[in-house]
Amino acid sequence: MGRMGRAGRSGLMEADGGGAPTPAAAAIKGLCPRCGARTLFTGPVAFAQRCRVCGLDFQSFNVGDGPAALLTLVLGAIIVAGAAVLQVSADPPFWLQLVIWIPVTAIAVVFALRLAKAALLVLEYRNAAREGRIKDQP
Repeated sequence: MGRMGRAGRSGLMEADGGGAPTPAAAAIKGLCPRCGARTLFTGPVAFAQRCRVCGLDFQSFNVGDGPAALLTLVLGAIIVAGAAVLQVSADPPFWLQLVIWIPVTAIAVVFALRLAKAALLVLEYRNAAREGRIKDQP
């Protein structure tokens, strides 16, 4: 396959010669799964229409709402546990809980959603995943 790479500054494996990045590197840095250019996103969690460098159509991939549903459950549990531990250990006023947890939740959701959506798109590209079809019975 020839997907051996080198360790970048971040410690993640990156493809040699500007080729396809690893799923972790592409998700963290927003890299195109084909050429490795930083063209995957146009906003915090919005995919670009296509790669400006190699022309890969990002709209053809079906990431769906799977990452959002999973992140809601996982991040919700972590945030609620953190708020409960803070309440039991320090008993801060309610307004302080809001000041702490609303920004933490917003930042965590955007960061995690960006990572999850990018990783799913990259893995879909890498594995050539397509919608399932049922064969017609003769």
